[in-house]
Amino acid sequence: MIRAAWVALNTLVGTLLLGPILVVAGVLGVRNARLYDWGGRTWSRWILWASATPVKVEGAENIDPDSPQILVGNHQSWYDVFAVAGNLDKTFHFVAKKELERVPLFGRAWKAAGHVSIDRSDQARAIASLDEAGRRLREDRSAVVIFAEGTRSPHDDLLPFKKGAFMLALHARVPIVPFGVAGTRRIQPKGGWRVRKGPIILRFGEPIPTDGFGPGDRDALLRRVRDQVRRLRDGARAELTPGRIESPNPNQSH
Repeated sequence: MIRAAWVALNTLVGTLLLGPILVVAGVLGVRNARLYDWGGRTWSRWILWASATPVKVEGAENIDPDSPQILVGNHQSWYDVFAVAGNLDKTFHFVAKKELERVPLFGRAWKAAGHVSIDRSDQARAIASLDEAGRRLREDRSAVVIFAEGTRSPHDDLLPFKKGAFMLALHARVPIVPFGVAGTRRIQPKGGWRVRKGPIILRFGEPIPTDGFGPGDRDALLRRVRDQVRRLRDGARAELTPGRIESPNPNQSH
């Protein structure tokens, strides 16, 4: 409980200090990707530090700083976001649900940083948002990060993958880098407010090219990437202490 309060305080302070910088930069039309990368990376690392949740990154050599890529991974906790954002050494944009734009200050900073919101209730707008993500990819040769399950999984099983990431990859003709995150559900599971300290492993796999693929290959590509994400996640989980990292103990003190 004390840790959760400490993390909440640091999240608030970090947002109040960093958020206005990004919002003002966005209002002034500043197009410096490094500024927005710095803001998101610093904010995420601040929260990870406050939570006592060190991140071990594996396969970082699969991230090409000079080429556009789509990063697709599993999602069990908000700490997946912090782990990825705090440890990507290239310009990146998240694709996430539109509701994040409504969070005070954070939502404005989110938009200013160039992240992409998806309106799941409107297919035409969702497609337009994916087109915008593709444009950003080609324009700044960045990475687009998508948690393809569409929401945080409340258990260890992967949820079905949404098709948007694969439509984007085929349309933009850029490779997909699968990644797996382990340890985050124990730190803060979906619906939970307490924060448990502990390690996180973020493992990137080899890029999967999309050259030569067409729209009819979308489902096969989805299955291939999902299998790789599962393998990467399971391998990362195997490095953590069995029975202690991935299985929250409700009687554990905080």
